[in-house]
Amino acid sequence: MRCLVIEDDKETAQYICNGLKEAGFTVGWCATGLDGLHLATNERWDVIVMDRLLPGDVDGLSIIQTLRKLGKKTPVLILTALASVHERVRGLQSGGDDYLTKPFAFSEFLARVHALLRRSGTPAEVTELWVADLKLDLQRRTVERANQPIALQPREFRLLEYLVRHQGQVVTRTMLLEAVWDQHFDPQTNVIDVQISRLRRKIDKEFALPLLQTVRGVGYMITAVPTLVDQI
Repeated sequence: MRCLVIEDDKETAQYICNGLKEAGFTVGWCATGLDGLHLATNERWDVIVMDRLLPGDVDGLSIIQTLRKLGKKTPVLILTALASVHERVRGLQSGGDDYLTKPFAFSEFLARVHALLRRSGTPAEVTELWVADLKLDLQRRTVERANQPIALQPREFRLLEYLVRHQGQVVTRTMLLEAVWDQHFDPQTNVIDVQISRLRRKIDKEFALPLLQTVRGVGYMITAVPTLVDQI
């Protein structure tokens, strides 16, 4: 499931994004109305979580109205401190599908997101991911290969999950830093290489078919199809 979070408060955004990722979502985040408008209208999302008040000339309701004018039916959960009945009605009449006021409990937030997905007819949530004999259980946050349990740290699980969700595709270091570490790219860091090396030892070392591969000078890929990329 792909969720776009448009929220200018970084602490709130991190809280939401981390929780959604732990629940198995692929998450995109931006902090301004203009960036939110661009991402919401130009990429495919299963659900959008949007603050009402955003920096810049484009607010949350303007984004929703533009989406609806374009014929996009992506469900939108409005998340805001504006709690009056008037503001709730205004948000829903502008095209929002649900309205949740701050502060909020994450359990209720997640339940509302899942309810929007059910109402929109989005396919049932995926609970397992596979590559060959490698299995990720997204609900229990466990990993097995050839029925053998593999112990991963939370960050290692998120890294592996991102790679598996993009299996067969090359993912760059920049993509991994932003998706797994919530950081912008630092060309001097070797954190990606270190974590990939540790992850490879855990999921590939004891098995005949290597899954985690390095595309030299570009990034990494997980696949069950043998390729000519370099192994490190």
